[in-house]
Amino acid sequence: MLKVSGIDVYYGDMEALKDVSIDVNRGEIVSVIGSNGAGKSTLLRTISGIQRPREGVIYFNDEDISRSPTFQIVEKGISHVPEGRQLFPTMTVRENLEMGAQFKRTQKVQHETLEQVFDYFPRLKERLAQKAGTLSGGEQQMVAMGRGLMSVPELMMLDEPSLGLAPVLVTKIFEIIERINRQGTSILLIEQNVFHSLKISNRGFVLENGEIALSGKAEELLANPHIHKTYLGL
Repeated sequence: MLKVSGIDVYYGDMEALKDVSIDVNRGEIVSVIGSNGAGKSTLLRTISGIQRPREGVIYFNDEDISRSPTFQIVEKGISHVPEGRQLFPTMTVRENLEMGAQFKRTQKVQHETLEQVFDYFPRLKERLAQKAGTLSGGEQQMVAMGRGLMSVPELMMLDEPSLGLAPVLVTKIFEIIERINRQGTSILLIEQNVFHSLKISNRGFVLENGEIALSGKAEELLANPHIHKTYLGL
């Protein structure tokens, strides 16, 4: 479904990603793990069209999207739930969710999609008229993920969805990610919570200093001594 092939990405003269290649097959959950500053968010921003690769190509469903504008990439079926949620704090929960359904194909099924979001996040139905900025961190993450689902994505990219959440909510968020995947949406997951992310993933990539250091099946990465020492503290 998604193939990122040999991309180099720069911020000015600073190279953030060097010859990075990853792929996501239809129906998979794929994790990209790494420490702060490794380039994980830059990777998602580049797939989304917010950043541009200086070298390399990005394909989605066999179409080159390397130079496509962000709105077209969303319309083609990729949603991006950014780190830090990036909600519109003075808008209501309903208004934030509706921002995710801005295209004809999504507006036609907006009511059905909204009901699906409530199925994943029942609490949001009670908060529809509430300003997003007044919600708890966990509720804001639910809105951010719900907004991503409103675009009816084939591929959902999640950037640190568990960041700053209480442990009980972290477990809940990962359970919902698995549910979303089981219902047909492929997932590209960026996480510092290495154990949780690999436990629900089919495959994983380890990004270190802007380069892919390791890749493989999730269970193989969980058993890898380098992963144990560097990311799990074992």
